[in-house]
Amino acid sequence: MGWDRFGVMGVMAVTALAGGVTARPALAGTCPAATTCDTTVLFTVSADEGLAISVPDGPVGIGSGTPGDQISGPLGPVTVSDDRAALNATWVATVSGTSFTTGGGSGAETIPAGAISYWSGLATSTTGAGTFVPGQPDAASAEHLDAPYAAFRKISGAGGNSCTWNPTVVVDIPDGAVSGTYRGTISHSVA
Repeated sequence: MGWDRFGVMGVMAVTALAGGVTARPALAGTCPAATTCDTTVLFTVSADEGLAISVPDGPVGIGSGTPGDQISGPLGPVTVSDDRAALNATWVATVSGTSFTTGGGSGAETIPAGAISYWSGLATSTTGAGTFVPGQPDAASAEHLDAPYAAFRKISGAGGNSCTWNPTVVVDIPDGAVSGTYRGTISHSVA
């Protein structure tokens, strides 16, 4: 028994001599009986990769027609993914386009961006809270691609969200257009 006491005392003495103080868990506080004792708790919510937009892989064919005809077809799904986990998780997706050309791109081989229209249609799917607003909900509201404009927007809500739509591209083929496969670009961005 003397040895056990000596051993314990010896360990305590060594600890005291080494300057070591055993850490104790933090105490929330001492509260008298019949009162509430509070402990503050912390945790972190972190954002993933931020705000991004994805578009269909091209080339996307939308049909064929003769001079003076109108061609229209779906572009394919466009999706905005918002992983910023923001308090004010609003965004605007913008669309614009180039002229479409065939052959050497001469005047007769060019269909200007002003003859190309786009309408977003309604969202095909959404996630998260808030209000998602199409830029062009129907064919009557289609806009020409010769200047950038809003294709879709989110105007309220917080946290992560996503929105997908399948826009329609409309081409008014000029009377003087020559035959060929025309190629151009439709560009989306989000901010």
